[in-house]
Amino acid sequence: MPELPDAAERSRWLRETIALAGRCPPSDTAFAVGAVIVDADGQPLATGYSREADPVEHAEEAALRKLPPADPRLRTATLYSSLEPCGERASRPLTCAELIIAAGIPRVVYAWREPPLFVERAGAARLTAAGVHVVEHPELAAPAREINRDLLDGRS
Repeated sequence: MPELPDAAERSRWLRETIALAGRCPPSDTAFAVGAVIVDADGQPLATGYSREADPVEHAEEAALRKLPPADPRLRTATLYSSLEPCGERASRPLTCAELIIAAGIPRVVYAWREPPLFVERAGAARLTAAGVHVVEHPELAAPAREINRDLLDGRS
């Protein structure tokens, strides 16, 4: 497995996911999240944000939808997300963690651990159990939370 990109590179892509989250249509029942899939050479393969193509689409799902499922670059890619990928979901049969595992993406980097506002079981543990290298960057959680402040006001 190729090495994890350095901290500066991870921060760069996480800031991009936070910018993408700012493009999300508003929702009272779902977080605004951005995602970027980056290849082993540091080139973006796909981006996505919550509710990009339909009202229940998650950011990771939106980015993965733009690539062929058998794209060999996914096997050495890193998926960046402003929020921990979901590990529980009511709106689709597969969670984002399951989609990432099925795609064969070996690394996930996220800024903000999912608060238990909508679900109790987040995806980092599921990803780790499947052998995915998961890295949290809590120093970038504040801007990801800020985009979702309307959901969080008075709740956490």
